[in-house]
Amino acid sequence: MKKNLFIDRAQIRVQAGRGGNGSSHFHREKFVPLGGPDGGDGGHGGHIIFVADRSLKTLVDFSFRKEFVADPGNPGAGKKKYGRQAKDCVVRVPQGTMVYTIQGEVVADLSESDQKVIIAKGGRGGRGNVHFATALRRAPKLAEKGEPGEEKDLILELKLLADVGLVGLPNAGKSTLLGACSAAEPKIADYPFTTLTPNLGVVKIDTGASFVMVDIPGLIEGAAQGIGLGHEFLRHVERTKLLIHIVDIGFPEVHPLKDFATINRELALYNPKIARRPQIVVLNKVDLISDKKAVQTLVKDFKKQGYDVFVISAASRQGVKELRQHTYALLKTLPDEPLVALIAKKVITGPAPRFRIENVEPGVWRVFGKEPEKWVAMTDFNNEEAVTKLKAVFDRIGLTEAFKTYKVAEDDTLIVGKEEFLFKEDM
Repeated sequence: MKKNLFIDRAQIRVQAGRGGNGSSHFHREKFVPLGGPDGGDGGHGGHIIFVADRSLKTLVDFSFRKEFVADPGNPGAGKKKYGRQAKDCVVRVPQGTMVYTIQGEVVADLSESDQKVIIAKGGRGGRGNVHFATALRRAPKLAEKGEPGEEKDLILELKLLADVGLVGLPNAGKSTLLGACSAAEPKIADYPFTTLTPNLGVVKIDTGASFVMVDIPGLIEGAAQGIGLGHEFLRHVERTKLLIHIVDIGFPEVHPLKDFATINRELALYNPKIARRPQIVVLNKVDLISDKKAVQTLVKDFKKQGYDVFVISAASRQGVKELRQHTYALLKTLPDEPLVALIAKKVITGPAPRFRIENVEPGVWRVFGKEPEKWVAMTDFNNEEAVTKLKAVFDRIGLTEAFKTYKVAEDDTLIVGKEEFLFKEDM
């Protein structure tokens, strides 16, 4: 059996390039005494950049490669030579990919073809000692190490881009209708959950115009809570402008109005904006019904709720042409709303604290915070001037005072980012 390679979710790790180290160098030339500092800056580290590629259809490549690392910048050198900036690491993803942090915050929505987004920024190059010369300090040995690049664990989700979404209970005939409307060839059988992955099809109209239709695998009660494969399917509905709600009326045991209400309830629970999306009601499998009066009663019941209703047989293509033309005409009247507005973003209120201190065990303290972690990573602890500068940074951001409050003692271990060192009151 042919393996299905539709992958619409992946977890990866990205690491932007570290900046190059600044140079601590002094000008040396014959007959030029006291040439002074001339160490150049390090080059900028490479960014991690995502590019939306409409030719890619799945996230399958990220099943094999889960880590992306950009190159570091080159170090600076004497004679004020700047290090070369590193090349960016460019990652191509399918158009329609959403990028989230592990905590669920939206990082990027790559919904447009060839859209580029910097996902992780490379670190700036460290400054060379030429920057630290003053009238009182004419021969500084201080040079900064390069700033670390951003490091992130990310979730990628592919949400198919389509104009029209087909929704309904399993085995309602969505795949059959997609095949009847377009050249798509979805797998079809006479048992529930035939469709395990969404299928896209281009629907052409007699005028030469076209639109994209997606067959969303059958939903069941509880889908909004993730029952079955609910969330895996519902995310693809978010990208559509219009829904065609297919209701199976072909068998005596079905309850069309109840089934219709069940699916709409799940849509509303997942995202209320989806439930308010325009819908066309399609009563399918009319070729199996002998009681035409019952069908007309159903049509009236749905029209009372304000829906356009079509009675069709997707298998025999009865009524399919009329449905196709009406769908296209309705699409032309719908505005293009910003897709990203449909995504629930995590809202952060108030300024974030500059740092946090935690006593992990007796005599060992861990400092959390973007600012202290950055400055520690850029400090050369073998350079006395660099350590003195770090102490000034700690004083400026209030960390030194916090150490006193927490009663951090001489020679206690401090862990900041990836660095570990002993605390000195006069550091």
